Amino acid sequence: MKKSFKAFAALALTASMLSGCTAQPKAEPQGTPAPETEKQTEAATTAASTTASAATEAVTEAQKENSSKTDYAPVHLRIAYMPNMGSASAIIAARDGGFFDKVGITVDLVQFQGGPAEIAAMASGDIDISQIGHGAHALCIEGQAQIFGLDLFGKSDEVMANKEKGIEKIEDLKGKIVAVTAGTSSEIVLDLALQKAGMTRDDMELVEMDANGAVTAMVSGKVDACATWSPSTNIIRDKMGDNVVTLAGNADFFDQVAFPGSFIVTEAFAKDNHDAIVRFYAAILKAMDYRKDNIDEVCRWLAKEIEADPETIIATKDNYEWLTAKDVEEGLADDSIKKCYESQQQVFIDSERIKEKVPVDQYVMFDVMNEALELYKMLGN
Repeated sequence: MKKSFKAFAALALTASMLSGCTAQPKAEPQGTPAPETEKQTEAATTAASTTASAATEAVTEAQKENSSKTDYAPVHLRIAYMPNMGSASAIIAARDGGFFDKVGITVDLVQFQGGPAEIAAMASGDIDISQIGHGAHALCIEGQAQIFGLDLFGKSDEVMANKEKGIEKIEDLKGKIVAVTAGTSSEIVLDLALQKAGMTRDDMELVEMDANGAVTAMVSGKVDACATWSPSTNIIRDKMGDNVVTLAGNADFFDQVAFPGSFIVTEAFAKDNHDAIVRFYAAILKAMDYRKDNIDEVCRWLAKEIEADPETIIATKDNYEWLTAKDVEEGLADDSIKKCYESQQQVFIDSERIKEKVPVDQYVMFDVMNEALELYKMLGN
């Protein structure tokens, strides 16, 4: 069942407790001398009509020109994304929908296979902004990056297994070879599933692989199970059919944690480029609204970008909770977003991924989110 933003926020709170356009002024009619003859009257009327029509056309053209122009200094950003709707959809919608243009931003998009690699690229100066899934948020808590925008909640991570290897439930993973991508949301789902079953990682052989590698390894039988996300999960199901079983997914743990996708930067970049990231997230908020109402179109845009089958990407559209600017505004106003990040951190602490609690305000830039919302409202349609 699809959960609303409020539902996610409520669950997050429970978990933390348990563990732009200005209208033109109307022109006043101007007086004219009374015409002396009927011919003069007709001429005056025609001239007035022609002048009014020209003035209207001029105003219309001026409005069009102003709406296409930006008062912002041009900014070029290098953006890291992963080739799935959870990571790339808002970025693609902002670029292809023209929302970056509204705030004077152009982008280069660079594809990665996981959040930790994106953060490493930001640290080296090769990337300016990244979109990360739940797992990589631990690195933000540790101080490697700053969160400046909430994008969505993920529901696409799964622990999948090959039934021909005698696996029907999590407990059957004992002694098996399991592919996982470290630092990702799917790794967290695996850890939560193991914890629920009273198991640890030591009960199996974990093999580090990216999402593409996990697909190949599962289909070829080189691994017995994997923890991955869509569209990889969909591809594995398509290729393996009845021989694959899902052992766990995000939905199994919504009572413990939400799985946010967020936009991040390094602290140094944030310090020197505050205006740029506010403008970036304002455009993203516009894109989030558009994505919500035009999800199939955004799926096709992404498919074209990553050279994937559009139907494969469209099949993943229900694997995420698509947020809007209104959701973000309400979540900031009632602290639901803050509580989501707090509950997320608690999961990392419970799993001993994070050693001690860190104030959320220390790594989440709520000021940028609020400033971006104000700019979003000024941008108009």
